[in-house]
Amino acid sequence: MDKLKLEILTPNGVIYNGEAISVTLPGEEGEFGVLAEHSSLTTLLEAGVIDIEKEDKSVESVLINWGVVQVDEKKVIVLVEGAVAIRGDSESAVAKALSDAKELIESIKDNNPAIATVSARLESAAQNLL
Repeated sequence: MDKLKLEILTPNGVIYNGEAISVTLPGEEGEFGVLAEHSSLTTLLEAGVIDIEKEDKSVESVLINWGVVQVDEKKVIVLVEGAVAIRGDSESAVAKALSDAKELIESIKDNNPAIATVSARLESAAQNLL
């Protein structure tokens, strides 16, 4: 199966840098998926969750507040103002990630429809991780 290179970057550093089978992004006009060999595009992202499907079929989620994505046939580069990866090897790491995610949600609560969706996705991710 074809893979693509994915980078998720914030002003504070790299959130994700690796390969993926697919990426689902919260676009300005709705969620959209990207696979390897996707046509080139650059678009704005809204508050939401980026889902990364890895080669082992596991899915990693990254909560973002807003940003921009540049896609070409082999690479996806996501530049965001704030992001929290919802992952962890221990219950305390997951709890910390969820706490950070909730803080990020609070910082963007002016965007009510997006917040409701993100909150629901965050709770779903928390249930799957714990």
